[in-house]
Amino acid sequence: MRAAEGGVQMSRPQTLGELRASGWESVPIKEEVRHNAVARLRAGLPLVEGVLGYEDTVMPQLANALIAGHDMVLLGERGQAKTRIIRSLIELLDEWMPIVAGSEINDDPYAPVSKHSVDLVAEHGDDTPIEWVHRSTRYGEKLATPDTSVADLIGEVDPIKVAEGRYLSDELTIHYGLIPRTNRGIFAINELPDLAERIQVGLLNVLEERDVQVRGYKIRLPLDVMLVATANPDDYTNRGRIITPLKDRFGAQVRTHYPLDVATEITVVKQEADVPEVGVKVEMPDFMHDIVATLTHLARASSQINQRSGVSVRLTVANAETIVANALRRAILLGEPVAVPRISDLDALASSTSGKIEIESMDDGRDEQVVEKLVKAAVLTVFKERCPIEQFRDVPTSFDGGQVVHAGDDVAAASYAEVLQNVPTLAGPARELAGSEDPGAIASAIEFILEGLHLSKRLNKDAAGNRIAYRGR
Repeated sequence: MRAAEGGVQMSRPQTLGELRASGWESVPIKEEVRHNAVARLRAGLPLVEGVLGYEDTVMPQLANALIAGHDMVLLGERGQAKTRIIRSLIELLDEWMPIVAGSEINDDPYAPVSKHSVDLVAEHGDDTPIEWVHRSTRYGEKLATPDTSVADLIGEVDPIKVAEGRYLSDELTIHYGLIPRTNRGIFAINELPDLAERIQVGLLNVLEERDVQVRGYKIRLPLDVMLVATANPDDYTNRGRIITPLKDRFGAQVRTHYPLDVATEITVVKQEADVPEVGVKVEMPDFMHDIVATLTHLARASSQINQRSGVSVRLTVANAETIVANALRRAILLGEPVAVPRISDLDALASSTSGKIEIESMDDGRDEQVVEKLVKAAVLTVFKERCPIEQFRDVPTSFDGGQVVHAGDDVAAASYAEVLQNVPTLAGPARELAGSEDPGAIASAIEFILEGLHLSKRLNKDAAGNRIAYRGR
């Protein structure tokens, strides 16, 4: 019997003697995680839930590190699910774990290390009271910030306990830091290179000797902690922001990445994007999903954008939410029952994109120009992939007589029915692309085709504010 699982707490052993009699066995944290990771692999289950696109790349590395029992660093740019992966490791812990009652550092009833627990077991023996802690409480996390101190991570003298009459030499005056309080659990440090060097030195014993020393006390706490960290690879490998002895003590470096293809990016967006409930149905055309995801992929390959800081998946999610919000606003104002994002909604992406990318040159207005170019390139890329230009050969000729099509993010969907009457060559391709007779879907398809023909240099486009006019060349 490894550990008590499920059930109500009163059914579990409540004293040290009852725990021994139950057959419960104490195992190191890394062995516990290894056991549960192997069980998930054998059952065909993913190691972590809700992380997409890593099945053949990151997950094998993660599985290797867990089976090997390594402390690890997840290296990757922002928005690559590093923190989500780390927090998901909680599910690889046993659901419940016994500790000595009242222990601040999750003392193992069979091998207590704190003075409180050692004294309690010595005094009560098999009658020592036992508490059960849930795996959700066995995880600790700290964002590395410039003001992080050794006291935060390891511990410090508690002046209140001293004021209560205890001597400074008394171990009970210690206020334990985050790492000791995560004893027999998983402790994570986000953005590890941001820790000051003197703080990094304080982690050396945790990773190698598996203990901590607090101030000048003559004690050493042999902790059982699995340490995981996240870092930007540029900070971790090239800038000298992490001391070599600390880097040497991590057993594994797991490299994360952005979605490798547009389809995976779209799947992530569909999982993560928040669609507001405002009494209006939202229908997102597939080609609009493609445009939003393609924009992000083009940004990751652009020389005009600082790639060291990365282009996060959060950009794709935020952009998808923004064009949906713009479509909802239009539907609410015009009293339409269905909101369908379309090309004219892409102008709203300036606000959600600019703050998530770093332009190499910060000349006045250059960031807006870069975003505009990315949007146009994304639209053209998707248009070429989805719409063979041959099927629109007759559309530009319909504009030769001076025909003009007006569009914009404030134009009602029903208004586009007139476009199909005035430009009949658009009717077949637009209905095929829309996949329905819904006015909003038809309007979105028409705008996509017209914008694609404009970017392919087959139509002219005049834009003034939020009003657009497509006309022949």
